[in-house]
Amino acid sequence: MEIRPECLIPFSENWSVPNGDEVREIIRRTGLTGGQVAKKVGLTGSGASRTVRRWVSGETDISYAIWGILCDLAGIKSIWRETESD
Repeated sequence: MEIRPECLIPFSENWSVPNGDEVREIIRRTGLTGGQVAKKVGLTGSGASRTVRRWVSGETDISYAIWGILCDLAGIKSIWRETESD
């Protein structure tokens, strides 16, 4: 599955929130489980894994900061860094 380019850019009014399928794909590329993802991004408590499931289902939007961490863990790129051409 491809991730839309507008989800892989530095935060601005042009950044698009990834949909559930895109979140699922990034998590798949990390090789982590939902529980491991929750731990890596600092989610704690009994609802941490549920939050990840909500991102994947599209019920809740993922934040740019957490999306950026997951993209980095997935080996995509550090999306928060501007390229020289930007």
